[in-house]
Amino acid sequence: MIKLDGSANTGLLQQIQEKQSSLLEKLASGKQVNKASDDVAAQLIIDRLSSQTQGNQQAIANAYDGISLAQVAESGLANINEDANRIRELTVQAGNGALNDADRKALQSEISALQENISLTVEQTNFAGKPLLSGNQGEDSGLRFLSSASGSSISVDTPDVTSSISDLLSIDVTDAASRQQALDIADSSIETIGGFRGDLGASQNQFASAARILTESTINTQAAQSRLQDLDFAQATSELAAAQIQGQASLTVQSQANQQQGQVLALLG
Repeated sequence: MIKLDGSANTGLLQQIQEKQSSLLEKLASGKQVNKASDDVAAQLIIDRLSSQTQGNQQAIANAYDGISLAQVAESGLANINEDANRIRELTVQAGNGALNDADRKALQSEISALQENISLTVEQTNFAGKPLLSGNQGEDSGLRFLSSASGSSISVDTPDVTSSISDLLSIDVTDAASRQQALDIADSSIETIGGFRGDLGASQNQFASAARILTESTINTQAAQSRLQDLDFAQATSELAAAQIQGQASLTVQSQANQQQGQVLALLG
């Protein structure tokens, strides 16, 4: 007669049930590693990769905020540039010998309105409450954006437009002696504004490049994390089916062992 060892079978059944529970947990979460006990080394690597991904994602968000800020500042400068060009046009027109003093006063009135509009644009151009055309705030050399998980940043300089083109905001074309000087001032101011716009365009390109690099890095990091963490559903389902069959077989053996022990006890009784 074959002797059935009930205690040994009970231990085997417990192991099978634990394996089933582990497989069911993995299938429910879709992850091969749910906790450190599943794979200590893999969990440590997954945690580091997850931290790197989260850092990259925030840095990408920072980069796009930087692009938005630079675009707002550049838009303000574009409006100022249009006003400056109009001031130059009116300055040239004021040099027309066919005009009289009243005509030039009318031109000066429009120039004054444009000068006020430039000042208003400087005042109202801001991003999240930060003025963008009034110069750098405090001791910082610019508005800095952390653009990588390693700590590097990109700075956006905020030009002091009012101070840089102050002469443009005070020209008077009614005075014949200063008319040529006014034209030179307008040309210089337009060139200065163009330089500011160029700097902001370069900053936008920096942010866009950083965002592309960070996005590629994030994709690669997530792929590496996925290889370590994601579950092979086909394999796990197959293992669960095998464990269920083993469990049923073990229960059958356990039942037979219990029956045999009961028969022995009945005989002894």
